[in-house]
Amino acid sequence: MKAFLILEDGTVFTGTSIGSTRDMISEIVFNTSMTGYLEVLTDPSYAGQAVVMTYPLIGNYGITPDMESLKAWPDGYIVRELSRMPSNFRCEGTIQEFLKKYDIPGIAGVDTRALTKILREKGTMNGMITTNENYDLDEVISKLKNYKVEGVVSKVTCAEKYVLEGTGKKVALLDLGAKKNIAKSLNDRGCEVTVYPADTTADEIIASNPDGIMLSNGPGDPAECTSIIKEIKKLYETDIPIFAICLGHQLMALATGGTTYKLKYGHRGGNHPVKDLQTGRVYISSQNHGYVVDEDKIDPNVAVPAFKNVNDGTNEGLAYVGKNIFTVQFHPEACPGPQDSGYLFDRFLEMMGGEK
Repeated sequence: MKAFLILEDGTVFTGTSIGSTRDMISEIVFNTSMTGYLEVLTDPSYAGQAVVMTYPLIGNYGITPDMESLKAWPDGYIVRELSRMPSNFRCEGTIQEFLKKYDIPGIAGVDTRALTKILREKGTMNGMITTNENYDLDEVISKLKNYKVEGVVSKVTCAEKYVLEGTGKKVALLDLGAKKNIAKSLNDRGCEVTVYPADTTADEIIASNPDGIMLSNGPGDPAECTSIIKEIKKLYETDIPIFAICLGHQLMALATGGTTYKLKYGHRGGNHPVKDLQTGRVYISSQNHGYVVDEDKIDPNVAVPAFKNVNDGTNEGLAYVGKNIFTVQFHPEACPGPQDSGYLFDRFLEMMGGEK
């Protein structure tokens, strides 16, 4: 069946329908990872977005047990070539079946590199995937220009708190759309991890007397999360060690007087270089975000830059002055991706008074 990808600038790509055949409108973003398409599909940070995979062949090892959450989150999926006969000893099905199971529309046969070039030159824009050959372009473009990504954190967070048992330090993990490997990275280091829904009050977390607090990754515009920001401000005012990733990093900055802004086309992939400003060492990181903290508007009495993106110079982490708090924009749990920055979990353990 034919499918069409229509961008809000009027560009139309024609391909083949994969997954669900319903119409879909979403923000179109691209990911440059060469592997790990299943982890991308199950990363809650993609809620409210349709993902273009720049690597030309997707699905060649099928669907394996490597899910980063309980379901798929992107609104749509766009690939150059979809492997319909995957080969891997762990394979449990095909991408086509997976997309249908989670009602995700997709399109294959698209020149994803040409599409990515458009998104890089013009910036992230909204788009529609449709199988309707009689679409009205003017009507579609009007709908695309009115679309906004809203309320996605509440969709991706856990419904109720749960505990991963451990014999070491007690960590409270605020689930803003957490990839499961964040909790696992702490649990593997012996930590008892209690995962809390995003709307949990600071008072409840503080009352549990944790040794440390983890703020997770998540989707959407950080400035929209006003009630969560108020609670994070209360967490900041305690002396409890805090480690934050991605959206958590942005929300901590907003809670302490900082600002964020939207990047032209974001950072999404498994090969982004970041520089540790303390040591001068560069690490290769996994990233997935469309917003960044405005480094120029951070009060140096509150926080100082700790990491910088080597490609574009944007902020990739903050160290908070006089506090046991550090935050990073990238993913040290890196699943899939490089393990270079996994040491940050060890640093968090040391902040809590534990051992590596």
